[in-house]
Amino acid sequence: MDFIYIRSFIEVARCHSFTKAAENLGYVQSSVTTHIQKLEQEYGVILFERFGRSMRLTSAGEQLRDTFEQILALYESSKHLISRPAKGHLDIGTIESLFSYFLPPVFHQYRRVYPEINLQVHPITETQILQLIKAGDIDLGIVLDQPIQEEDIEAIKLREEELVLVASPGHRLQQAVQICADDLNGQSYIATEHTCTYRNAFEKLLGKHGVAYDVHHEFGSLEAIKQCVSYGLGIGLLPRIAVVRELEEGRLIRLPFSHPDITFYTQIVIHRKKWRDPAIRHMIELLREAAGRDGEDAIQKAQ
Repeated sequence: MDFIYIRSFIEVARCHSFTKAAENLGYVQSSVTTHIQKLEQEYGVILFERFGRSMRLTSAGEQLRDTFEQILALYESSKHLISRPAKGHLDIGTIESLFSYFLPPVFHQYRRVYPEINLQVHPITETQILQLIKAGDIDLGIVLDQPIQEEDIEAIKLREEELVLVASPGHRLQQAVQICADDLNGQSYIATEHTCTYRNAFEKLLGKHGVAYDVHHEFGSLEAIKQCVSYGLGIGLLPRIAVVRELEEGRLIRLPFSHPDITFYTQIVIHRKKWRDPAIRHMIELLREAAGRDGEDAIQKAQ
């Protein structure tokens, strides 16, 4: 059954006129007449009866009007729920540094708009995130990586994420104006886990320059790395967002080191065929806003 027939029937019942109903609906009168005839044929009853110039519903028509009004109300309600889902779940894969230092305020804002969406966040590696996105097992990924180019994946750059080489106060390279890779020869290095994208890029750079280094400790926890570095056990390469407080308080210092091979971006990754419902679109919008806001705050602090 076509919803056009139902709307025509309800409008004729409301106006008591085929002509007036056709004007209100933007149809020609013959179309409205045909709609009502189709309904009468389908139900095998007469829906309207005429008495001179007046027209009214039959008893069958009155029963059908009540049912049709309920159907239309449910239909409109379903459109509202689907266009702005009040319930459901959103699965996101991300890495520890972003989950700990970037995403919590975003998720807080998100819950204010979608309080009944079950937000599931999986702290995993970039490689695992891309695999799960391709398989359709998670909705979104938020990663820290060099520009991602995958056939089935769209990568949305949020911002360049600054990586900083940190050490304990008093480190011998503290007064250097600019550090190059060769200056790191013989350094002890407190490393993130071996699956970390920026660790791999850093070690590749050191190897390219023939720099000898010692991985003193390896941790999956950024807090453990910061503690070891602050006690002088080695240097560490970490996202700036993870060490802002320690740098401000003087528990860590930033060594003047940078290299174009270590340029990383916080990115949203999503399958190209993934349907972006309002819940997903809103999350993407919040992430973009947060990335821009944090970037502006960093510029103001630098000034």
